[in-house]
Amino acid sequence: MKEEPVFFKSQGLKIEGLISEGQGSRGVVVTHPHPLYGGEMHNNVVESIIRAYGEKAYSTLRFNFRGAGRSEGAYDDGSGEQEDVTAAVAYLVQMGKMPIDLAGYSFGAWVNAQCIDRLSDVGRMVMVSPPVNFMDFSFFSRCPRLRLVIGGSDDDIGPPDMIRNMIPVWNPESAFKVIGGADHFYWGKTHEIETMIKELIELEG
Repeated sequence: MKEEPVFFKSQGLKIEGLISEGQGSRGVVVTHPHPLYGGEMHNNVVESIIRAYGEKAYSTLRFNFRGAGRSEGAYDDGSGEQEDVTAAVAYLVQMGKMPIDLAGYSFGAWVNAQCIDRLSDVGRMVMVSPPVNFMDFSFFSRCPRLRLVIGGSDDDIGPPDMIRNMIPVWNPESAFKVIGGADHFYWGKTHEIETMIKELIELEG
């Protein structure tokens, strides 16, 4: 799969992204970790998510939140970042891609969880290492579109025991997969993330 640079507008700001158009009608928007801690779209976990969806003929769009990379604006504590996600989803819809998956890693998963309720074009959500020991998820409940959560057994930012206790509140029907020996950064373990996402697509379409 080949990704091409793209820019789209979010609240008047120019947002930098990378897009790959798949042969199918489905698309996915992928969000990255915390920009104040070096997070941006060129990330090993983000790239593994992109690869998994790309192999299943999805159109993929990853982007830098406002203030990261070449995206205009500044970090906005998750509020403006929700608008960036909304704009990215709208960009794929304008390309004729439906339905759309929304996948996020760490901070990106937290932002996605905040805006999923108003994203009617998103059919399914995937979270990798939601940072439940670092950011407040008390707002998040009853999300039937959440279908898969992936964690690492040694992740102290998204501890699997904490996530496991939250799944019944988020969506008791969501799958929760734990990758043994993986910390929050998944070095050497991203192929397992890819396998889990591809299995979800094969199971649910």
